[in-house]
Amino acid sequence: MPIIAAQGLTMRFPRVTALDDLTVAVEPGVVGLVGANGAGKSTLIKILLGLLPPTSGQAQVLGLDIAREGARIRERVGFMPEYEALPPDVSATEFVVHMARMSGLPPTAARERAADTLRHVGLYEERYRPIGGYSTGMRQRVKLAQALVHDPELVFLDEPTNGLDPAGRDEMLGLIRRIGAEFGISVLVTSHLLGELERICDHVVIIDGGRLLRSQEVAAYTAASGALTVEVEEGRDLLGQHLHDQGVAVRPEGRFLVIEIAGEQTYDLVRDGVADLGLRLIRLEQRRHHIEEVFAAGPAPQGVTR
Repeated sequence: MPIIAAQGLTMRFPRVTALDDLTVAVEPGVVGLVGANGAGKSTLIKILLGLLPPTSGQAQVLGLDIAREGARIRERVGFMPEYEALPPDVSATEFVVHMARMSGLPPTAARERAADTLRHVGLYEERYRPIGGYSTGMRQRVKLAQALVHDPELVFLDEPTNGLDPAGRDEMLGLIRRIGAEFGISVLVTSHLLGELERICDHVVIIDGGRLLRSQEVAAYTAASGALTVEVEEGRDLLGQHLHDQGVAVRPEGRFLVIEIAGEQTYDLVRDGVADLGLRLIRLEQRRHHIEEVFAAGPAPQGVTR
């Protein structure tokens, strides 16, 4: 059964349409919701939580109707908001215990779950410090902890890597992947950074201007293309010119060469070219498509979305 199903979901504000006849079904797993800022991602989450009634259409979360069963949805779903919503003068432990109690856990269970969850997100040693002294990355982890503390079946994570440096983003993405892989909790994670979701998600839903652009397994987006990526220690341009002279379609891309595959002989020409020029080969692999290409391709053909 889908964890999320929307049929004709539309949300209009006085000067903008945030969602426009959105119909999509999402299966359990780690699911990315991708779109530019203002594409309707946060609005969709609020509607799915039963916090914002749509202009028209309907949706179900974990089989529960958003219009009639919002409170039950929020009991079974965790939510990490994009916006800053943490009290600066309390500790992470106090805040996460409070959120656990708000979710219905008794005092002892709330304290135990808070300690376990803060350990999971890497804040156990810092759990008694006031949140106001935390870094951006630590505050993001507190928001993640409070979304998980009541052991939900599904969590909504709205732009969880916002404001983080590259190392912090990698750590957050690793945590999100663990939520799905080790704890069996389904995740809907929003981002405008397509490459991040490509790394951690099983399925990606892409919306643009409030409309569904594509909904598909990540493996289908990133299928192998008809091109090779070649990296040599030195001599990229020399190898590129050599292959061009052999009639190979080749173009530079950063430190790599991207070579169009024209049959098995393409591999032989690359191998022989590297050997003839005395170069050191670092990488030779079939190139994969990137999710970014979906925006250039436009909506999927009939039957691809679901």
